[in-house]
Amino acid sequence: MTDVKNAALTAAVVLLAVLMLATLVRAVIGPRFTDRIVAVNMINTMAVAIIAILSVRMGEAFLVDVALVYALLSFLTVTVMARMVLIRHWRKEKCAKAAEEEKEAAEHAE
Repeated sequence: MTDVKNAALTAAVVLLAVLMLATLVRAVIGPRFTDRIVAVNMINTMAVAIIAILSVRMGEAFLVDVALVYALLSFLTVTVMARMVLIRHWRKEKCAKAAEEEKEAAEHAE
């Protein structure tokens, strides 16, 4: 029975690793920054799953703690990156509004 369990856990890790590579391709080709953020978040989630599976496979309980810390850092990273996207969007909006106001002021001055 343990051979079947070890084979299933190994197959799950290999499948997750292949999916991580596919997601990495998505992160590289984009096309938008938000697509890249989602892809990086997905890679981090799969890494946490791999660490948890290895914890069961190897019988090492400390790996669960490592997975939890990695998940918290992943959450923090995605939160900061999403904040950066929002700030960039707000700046673009503000610049577009300022340019529009300048254009209207120039038209009224003529």
